[in-house]
Amino acid sequence: MGFVDSVGSWAELLGRRYLGAMVVLAGGVALYATNVYVTISLLPSAIAEIGGERLYAWSTTVFLLASVVSAVLVSKALAGLGSRRAYLVALALFLAGTLACAIAPSMPVLLAGRAVQGVGAGLLAGLGYALIRSTLPARLWARASALLSAMWGVGTFVGPALGGAFAEFGSWRGAFLALAAASAGVAALVPRVLASSGTRGRDDVRPEPFPLVALVLLASAALVVSVASVIATPLASTVGVLVGLVLIAAFISYERWASVRVLPADTFRRGSRLRWIYATIGLLAMTSMTEGFIPLFGQRLAGLAPLAAGFLGAALALGWTIGELPSASAARAATIRRIIVAGPLLGGLGLALAALTQRSAPGGGTLALWVLAFLAAGAGVGIAWPHLSTAAMSSVADEREGDKASAAINTVQLVANAFGAAVTGVAVNLGEPDTVRSAHYLFGGFVLIAALGLVTAVLAVRPAGTGRSAAA
Repeated sequence: MGFVDSVGSWAELLGRRYLGAMVVLAGGVALYATNVYVTISLLPSAIAEIGGERLYAWSTTVFLLASVVSAVLVSKALAGLGSRRAYLVALALFLAGTLACAIAPSMPVLLAGRAVQGVGAGLLAGLGYALIRSTLPARLWARASALLSAMWGVGTFVGPALGGAFAEFGSWRGAFLALAAASAGVAALVPRVLASSGTRGRDDVRPEPFPLVALVLLASAALVVSVASVIATPLASTVGVLVGLVLIAAFISYERWASVRVLPADTFRRGSRLRWIYATIGLLAMTSMTEGFIPLFGQRLAGLAPLAAGFLGAALALGWTIGELPSASAARAATIRRIIVAGPLLGGLGLALAALTQRSAPGGGTLALWVLAFLAAGAGVGIAWPHLSTAAMSSVADEREGDKASAAINTVQLVANAFGAAVTGVAVNLGEPDTVRSAHYLFGGFVLIAALGLVTAVLAVRPAGTGRSAAA
């Protein structure tokens, strides 16, 4: 398949026929994203009540690891349960984990709840992309992918506000209860809107065997780099990233010849562009992880209050959302190719501007440049994301392989996020105790990652070799 000169409208996507399905799919991703930022904002208050400060960093680690594991199993869940039941199971797991967090009497119980949450969240995000493919016509995939991805921008603002508000009133448990109520609300819509939106059943499809080896390799890679980021020393982080890369290489090598795969078989076909599409998705996702340290630099270097520094950090997510929604309207194949290449280029330029302008006690003009840099870094990811997602979803004609291709978008993103978090830790720790130097290392180092993304983007849009292309 090639890039097609066809795109639907926002009015069609959000019209009567597909609105219910999009509310459910976008709602699932919004639950995931909001939960991430809610937990970050209220965890200090939770620890003050139930203790467990030494386990603080593991809240994110267990959630991410569980998400990676379940994301790998999305296509199997679809084959074995069908679309509607798989989504309800994902919501039930997320709801159960959220309630466990709400009533947790100790940090180990909260971590157990976070793990169950992570399983549900990984399924929700992966099913979101997979069900776009099975629920909507191809002309709406780019806009739907943009809408789902935009929920991360929503979570960036709603999560801290919700968590901070409940923590301010001394009721951090209430934030988890609010998430549980929202999960139940989304679940109530599922039986009607997914079934009535053309979602294909899977009762007549024989489930695949469990991809145990691939799952162990991928989960081990995520675990190693996540633990390395928790330890947060230059040596541990560097070793963790290197070991993680070795495990990823082993995963790819195994996938190439395995009979039961996590990734679609076309990923490894000679002349396929799908591998470069996934690589570009992963590298762009890694660059977005720089947002985690932006509030820290805002407080330490610019003397911003925590709230103002938090909004400075949200500039990258805002840029992502601002970039992707209009980009999703692009229809001409040649324009789409240019946008995909422009994504990592714009992101790299934004990170380069951020690196060059980091200094202590910046004036108003420099702060404005910071905001511009972070908006550009996010927009670079945003403009390319819906078209890369559509390219992956359109890569294969076979139904089951199509589910794998769609679900793998989320799997690649999650693993890339784990690596990105570890690499940010390496860069920042190498610069300590000089915060300015840490900022230079962080943003300057990730310019190199964006440059790699530019290379893979060019490979992703180049004319296909012999045989059918694996790109959309």
